[in-house]
Amino acid sequence: MNFDFSIIVEYAPLLLRGTLYTLMLSLVGILIGTILGLLIGLGKMMRNRIWAFPFTVYITFFRGTPLFVQLLIIHFGVVPMFIGETNAIMAALLALSLNSAAYIAEIFRGGIKSIDSGQMEGARSLGMTHVQAMRYVILPQAIKRIIPPMGNEFIVLIKESSIAAVITAPELMYWSRNMQSQYLKVWEPYLTAAAIYLILTMTLSFVLSRVERRLDTE
Repeated sequence: MNFDFSIIVEYAPLLLRGTLYTLMLSLVGILIGTILGLLIGLGKMMRNRIWAFPFTVYITFFRGTPLFVQLLIIHFGVVPMFIGETNAIMAALLALSLNSAAYIAEIFRGGIKSIDSGQMEGARSLGMTHVQAMRYVILPQAIKRIIPPMGNEFIVLIKESSIAAVITAPELMYWSRNMQSQYLKVWEPYLTAAAIYLILTMTLSFVLSRVERRLDTE
């Protein structure tokens, strides 16, 4: 195997730009996904099954179908329907956000369900409304249990963002594929991309482990 470092050096600025796009897509995806996920998770927990049904359908669809299919539907169907043309960045952000929201909704639901029901009853007995009890009593306790799986979801999202290359979103894998196409090389572009993803995920895993240890001591 003749490994040519010169093409990696040549593509270094583009790979750096792609890495920044990867981080941007993942960060925005997890932020929007967290907001939507909280709302969807609370919606699914409503006692009225008719009101909860749309949220259940949302979670079932996005958890039960491949992200690749969702990305293509959004890129070629949803985005052009609103702006009249395709937009790879917008489609990638929407797909990652909507997909992560379904998983984060279940994370929130599981975290809230893990809190003893007596906490809600105690808050209500003090005169709090259901919304106040959820905001001031249940969610603050649930957050500590939610952070570890949320961190794992962020790591998953960083890796899944690579699929945006198929719609030419200029993230890391897009430039790696360009390098492979230009030089007809396999090892250089894909091992470099793998190394960058590994650095990103290991760094995030280290940060998350420190946060978890900090939460355990509080």
